[in-house]
Amino acid sequence: MSNVGKTLFISDLHLDADNEAITKCFLNYVAGAHGCDALYILGDFFEVWVGDDDRSILTDTVANALSSLAASGSKIYIMHGNRDFLLGASYAQHCSAQLIEDPTVIECHGQKLALMHGDSLCTRDIEYMKFRKMVRSERWQNEFLERSLVERHMIAQQTRQQSKEQSSHKASDIMDVTPQEVLDLLHREQVNILIHGHTHRPSVHKMRLQEPINGRDEAIRIVLGSWDCKGWALEFSSTGYELKHFPH
Repeated sequence: MSNVGKTLFISDLHLDADNEAITKCFLNYVAGAHGCDALYILGDFFEVWVGDDDRSILTDTVANALSSLAASGSKIYIMHGNRDFLLGASYAQHCSAQLIEDPTVIECHGQKLALMHGDSLCTRDIEYMKFRKMVRSERWQNEFLERSLVERHMIAQQTRQQSKEQSSHKASDIMDVTPQEVLDLLHREQVNILIHGHTHRPSVHKMRLQEPINGRDEAIRIVLGSWDCKGWALEFSSTGYELKHFPH
């Protein structure tokens, strides 16, 4: 089946050298996506990213696969997530991809879409929002990247462990998006469709708007799935959209 005319969206693969199943699933997916109009990777592409200088078999294999996809005529875009916010222009270029801001608004098959990773919508998680503000600052990132690779990996491992421990004590709704933040984003960007990942709760949410946007009183929030147990992808075309999942 031809991929021409299709725009694809994925997120939260959390690629890791210790999980070959997800990597294989991704490589198969990309091989089957050749010729698509575009592939958008909306954050947490890798489980951890401590700098573009941390090259490995995994990072090179992924970059080669994406470059092959780009050579087929597909555009590739990468957005930062909470795991890989240090992924830089150097690696994006290695992938023949372009880094995009969070949020980004695009025109897609006659629809205006807002794209996000999704973590900035989880404002009820006050501890995380403070942490996010700190690590997204230019000063923190410059100081971190000046450390040795060994130090950076140690810090990343400690941070991941702390995050897991803290998450186990948080209520489920605290780690989900704040409904008012979603509405504010839709109105601010003047879009009726929002696509994001992060929460690992794949679904299509239809919302009734009290104040119309673009003359419409409905909006849609599409949440992409994590690739921990199966692969997830959203396909957009001129005939509509479909949120798909497939086995590793």
